[in-house]
Amino acid sequence: MKFGIRIPPPQMGPIGDPDFVVRYSQLVEEMGFESIWTIDHAVMHAEYDSRYPYKTTGRTPLPADSNMPDPLILMMLIASATERIRIGTSMLILPQRHPIILAKEVATLDQYSKGRITLGVGVGWVKEEVEDLGQEFTDRGKRANEWLEILRILWDNDVSSYKGDYFDFQAVISNPSPAQQGGLPIMIGGHSEAAARRAGTYGDEFYPHWSTRGPNKEELEKLWPVVMEAAEAVGRPRDAVRLTLTSTSDAKTALETAEFCQELGAERVVVLPPKGELDGALPDELARFRDEVIAKLG
Repeated sequence: MKFGIRIPPPQMGPIGDPDFVVRYSQLVEEMGFESIWTIDHAVMHAEYDSRYPYKTTGRTPLPADSNMPDPLILMMLIASATERIRIGTSMLILPQRHPIILAKEVATLDQYSKGRITLGVGVGWVKEEVEDLGQEFTDRGKRANEWLEILRILWDNDVSSYKGDYFDFQAVISNPSPAQQGGLPIMIGGHSEAAARRAGTYGDEFYPHWSTRGPNKEELEKLWPVVMEAAEAVGRPRDAVRLTLTSTSDAKTALETAEFCQELGAERVVVLPPKGELDGALPDELARFRDEVIAKLG
């Protein structure tokens, strides 16, 4: 079992402070975490009608005035401060990005990090944010699928051509290519059947995130066959996609929740950081998680 951890959300840590990011990243690498994960929003809204899907209240826990660094630039800072830990997005809102530019940015990140990047992507839930960017909300899934095809084509070929509903280019060269042998892994986030089909068709990993408390077994039992069937439909092995689930870092339930994730077939769990300051309780809480969970299941 591999254990990932989120970058602290804005209400739990000064992630706009580069010194904090460097110290936190080095700490979690030292504690034995396999990966560290960033989040993405282009803008936040003080008022919105969209429903946040991971809370029963329908409201995001992130304050509207959150300091929200660009995840790709944040990842470069983390890469420069660490040596081994994998660095990923959870999740980058894919259809909001230009796919050709994104291919270049992520490949460059992978080169400069020496092959430590995982691109986690989702389609986003904030209609207002999508419209601020001059895009349509209703076709974001269709655009995400095309963007994934473009990323793979640009990364996997010396000379690339593509014709789709949104992009049409011929005989282009995009360098650098990702550093990782076999291609840069793409994680598909989401908890819908469309996300599961996307994971089976395009993804290396599937991350159905229901809440910060842990996995939803009943929903996973519905979605995982969709992933396998979609993979098989495009000529991939049914077991081509690996599973990541959310766990808790709470000392009382962390081991039990991680064991449950493992029973469900997860190869990685991603936890929210425990509360505490870098110069206070946080290192002790992470050390406890290392000793009580990672040492037993890692």
